[in-house]
Amino acid sequence: MIVDGTLGGGGHSEALLEAGASVLGVDRDPRALAAARERLARFGPRFTAVQGEFGAVAHLIDAPVDGLLLDLGVSSPQFDEPSRGFSFQADGPLDMRMSDEGQTAAELIASLEESELAQVIFEYGEERFSRQIARALKFAQPQTTKEAVKAIEAAVPRRAWPDKIHVATRTFQALRIKVNEELGQLDDALTAIPQVLKPGGVAAIISFHSLEDRKVKQAFKALCGDVPDDLPRGLPMIPVKVEAQFTALTKKPIVASDEEVSANPRARSAKLRAIKKVEGVK
Repeated sequence: MIVDGTLGGGGHSEALLEAGASVLGVDRDPRALAAARERLARFGPRFTAVQGEFGAVAHLIDAPVDGLLLDLGVSSPQFDEPSRGFSFQADGPLDMRMSDEGQTAAELIASLEESELAQVIFEYGEERFSRQIARALKFAQPQTTKEAVKAIEAAVPRRAWPDKIHVATRTFQALRIKVNEELGQLDDALTAIPQVLKPGGVAAIISFHSLEDRKVKQAFKALCGDVPDDLPRGLPMIPVKVEAQFTALTKKPIVASDEEVSANPRARSAKLRAIKKVEGVK
């Protein structure tokens, strides 16, 4: 049994099923679940789909499994539907929720103090104009994606707009991450990996930005018994290498080939890391 913790459109699950695996697909988005169930119905009882958050994977299974796959971030169907509010490419309500529960992005902007909103944009979007953007968003109180983009564009000096990405990219990322508590979900899933997998089981995670990838990299290094990269310098201590529970299957992250990026431009920032649980480890 393999758990696809971010079922989305069902593409990864379909590939796993075609290879002969049984798959439990997990997604918090009821629309994604309905579409995936229809797409994968031909596999019968080898495919099961449940609504839930991937951070709660340990509570969604009855026994350890052979594999865990996470493809982080927004799925293409979510991104391509203007009514979901994830993209600034088309106008739609400023929603960004992966489920139908909780605050929308518009409600988040309204509820946070300006300083809190600036911190969200800086921390989750790594946006250096976070204070100016937060001020503009609080003033504009946008209800649609286009209104949010207009406020962001007005807040950032034209000469400082990035060359390779839209000026609103980092802010939209930050709002989406906060609305869906994505990094907290990732922390919970990483913590659960040892109890979720059988000996010999594999965890594979695809990340799309540095905040996610940094968490995955450090968690995987720790599980493999390696000394973390982020120990404070100058401490009067010698790091002790712990007994490895896992072995690394990817010394460096696997990235998309030029051909894949050409066919799927959204893959350009994807990084795949994988580890395998050591046989005999409970």
